[in-house]
Amino acid sequence: MGWRGGRGWYGRVLAAAVGVTAAAAATSVWTAQAGPIEGRHAPGAVAQSPSAAAPGPAMAAVSADIVHASDRGARGVNITIDDGPDPVWTPQVLQVLRENGVRATFCMVGTQARAHPDLVRSVVAAGHRLCDHTVSHDTAMDTKSQTYQSQQILDAQRMITEASGGVRPLYYRAPGGAFTPFSRRLAASHGMRPLGWNVDSKDFERPGTDTIVATVRNEVRNGPTILFHDAGGDRSQTVAALRQVLPWLRQQGYSFGFPVR
Repeated sequence: MGWRGGRGWYGRVLAAAVGVTAAAAATSVWTAQAGPIEGRHAPGAVAQSPSAAAPGPAMAAVSADIVHASDRGARGVNITIDDGPDPVWTPQVLQVLRENGVRATFCMVGTQARAHPDLVRSVVAAGHRLCDHTVSHDTAMDTKSQTYQSQQILDAQRMITEASGGVRPLYYRAPGGAFTPFSRRLAASHGMRPLGWNVDSKDFERPGTDTIVATVRNEVRNGPTILFHDAGGDRSQTVAALRQVLPWLRQQGYSFGFPVR
């Protein structure tokens, strides 16, 4: 989600997830399995999550710098899809991506992934990558304690990994861009590169398909990583916009890749 405005649907998600996060602090186990597919706190050592680490190989640490670049180089673009999976809209987004031969990065909310593991596995099976978008999509998490941030990030990583059947997220995107130095270091130490965006399609606001398309066309010069959504309400405009945007990007000489790791 590319903005910090009204919570809407996320207010309900956050309320439902508070109990999940609180219970997870005492009971959850962070699983560690490599995937087959490719702010306010003082600096210091990265604290461990209250969740116990499960036995198994740890993912290699990656850079804590927020990434925007594409692995396809200067004419590459990264399609990123936030806030799902959703049983109505994620299959439609997957269909459009399949029709256009595009692989994307899906930034998943932990509670959504846990509720729809079949969709998480469909995303992985289609060759897309996974990104941790926290347990409850709290856009104010940069104002919260390090313990809270750890729970949100690492418990979501566990939920997504379990839902996928063992494929772990390779990136971490803070809700609304609410990164902190601590959260970036924590995610990176667990093998998840902090992921930003250059183009916010503003599809979450449902401004109309034509407006979404125009925003992407006008702003793609700002950088390669483009933000869309597959949850949080009616995403029919997003689906329709992707049907226009993806062929247009290819016609302009762009190729589709993943954020660099």
